[in-house]
Amino acid sequence: MKPTLAARFALWPELLVLAVLVALPFGRGAEVPFDLGAVVGLVLLVRRRFDLQAPAIRLALALFACYWIPLLVSGFGAVAPGKTWSTVASALRFLPFALFAVWALRDARRWPATVAIVALVVVFWLLDAWVQMASGYSLGGPAEKERLSGIFGAENLKLGPTLAVLSPFVLLAAGRRAGWRGLLLAFALLTPVVLLAGSRAAWLSYALVCALIAWRETRNHRQFLVVLVVAAFGIAAVATLALRDSERFGARIQRSLLALNGTEASVDDASAGRLRIWRTASRMTWAHPFAGVGARGFRYAYAEYAAPGDPFVDAATGVGASHAHQIVLEVSSETGLVGLAFWIAGAWLAWRAWRRADARARERAAAPGLALVAMCFPLNTHLAFYSAWWGLLFWWLLALYCAALGARDETVPAD
Repeated sequence: MKPTLAARFALWPELLVLAVLVALPFGRGAEVPFDLGAVVGLVLLVRRRFDLQAPAIRLALALFACYWIPLLVSGFGAVAPGKTWSTVASALRFLPFALFAVWALRDARRWPATVAIVALVVVFWLLDAWVQMASGYSLGGPAEKERLSGIFGAENLKLGPTLAVLSPFVLLAAGRRAGWRGLLLAFALLTPVVLLAGSRAAWLSYALVCALIAWRETRNHRQFLVVLVVAAFGIAAVATLALRDSERFGARIQRSLLALNGTEASVDDASAGRLRIWRTASRMTWAHPFAGVGARGFRYAYAEYAAPGDPFVDAATGVGASHAHQIVLEVSSETGLVGLAFWIAGAWLAWRAWRRADARARERAAAPGLALVAMCFPLNTHLAFYSAWWGLLFWWLLALYCAALGARDETVPAD
């Protein structure tokens, strides 16, 4: 029996949520569907369509408080008040969008299709990157000189981190569809692109995702070790071929190996200057321990705390590195101990919600949950969580996580 027109139209909320992902490669284009979802969320809130006592709604409210309150507090002593207060105001949209997503994805029966659609979008990006790998061109234009850029384009090098974070959707959807054969196929499709995208932070995030999914699928120490060894051999084989055929990948490996020299200068070179940025971020934290220098004020305070001759300081403008490139240091330097305390509380709330959920809810939340773990893993480098683009993706995943835990197996009316 074919679905009625009303039933098809009832899918528009879910499609609007997924449109954020589709628009993600196009700069700030993802803000259009995201902000539309936030507006709908406000309308639904005014019309009292949300059950504010529902666990998923309460989780979204609590996680938003843990994210936004430190931003608000940091504004009162910010070094760049205009930038910080605009960030505080802009972040307000995250809450109504999260509430909208919880409402839009409340039918548990739709969740396998939702995860599959996300996986298909990411697979499309992967196939485009494979074309660029073979020809030098993709829908985003020619490849960047040192790495694959894919559909994101050579001026927006976010392919590697984004694929690594979203890889759980592809791997879990493939595993659900075709078992271990599907997992192997997804692994083979993802691994070369993530490696050649050239982001070492993405390599670590992707390795973490693979290890967690391997444990999830085996639940046995011996089988887990076997899977890890096989995966390691697979990655090594791909890396060997890439070293032979790709100067871009070889350059990234050579830079990484500089850290083995053991000197401070070599470690700094291997980390592309991150060591200097992290030291400067630490000085900011010590100088502004309570509320930091203000959200997104890092670049404006950088010159004051940087070492003499720091190459990240622009002599003409006086601004420095855009952010701390590490989640703990970003939170502590821009929002201080207040921020760290609230972020730790948010992580605990998200974990507690997972522990209290039943098996079916955990199955639904596995993909966004693993994506968030990969995104926020502290022993890595990161993009800016208080920025418009990475912060938007972060909140899109948080919204999916809350929605997955709160979805129910019941008929959803075509509102």
